[in-house]
Amino acid sequence: MDCIFCKIANGTIPVDFLYSDELVVAFNDIAPKAKTHILIVPRVHLSSASELKKEDSELLSRIFQVTNELAEKMGINESGYRIITNHGKDAGQSVDHLHFHLVGGNDLGDIVGK
Repeated sequence: MDCIFCKIANGTIPVDFLYSDELVVAFNDIAPKAKTHILIVPRVHLSSASELKKEDSELLSRIFQVTNELAEKMGINESGYRIITNHGKDAGQSVDHLHFHLVGGNDLGDIVGK
């Protein structure tokens, strides 16, 4: 598979993980849209949220747990942040691998997490 997020998650492309476990990895976005812009990526390849099934409830729960932990670690849990996932080209999804953007640290205004 030629998915950049799969390669990052399995270590083929090295990045500095802010978080890593058996289900998800998290790392800074290379083109940040806010002071804090972290990607939370499942290790398993799912193209988008539309592929999530009932069996993925543990994965989805972990994603939000990790997001909350990272928001606290980055000091944005009190001031506010956004959790964004895009589905499809018209929504701005540029990598066909489910991922969530954690953005914050400044006034987000019209930032939408592309």
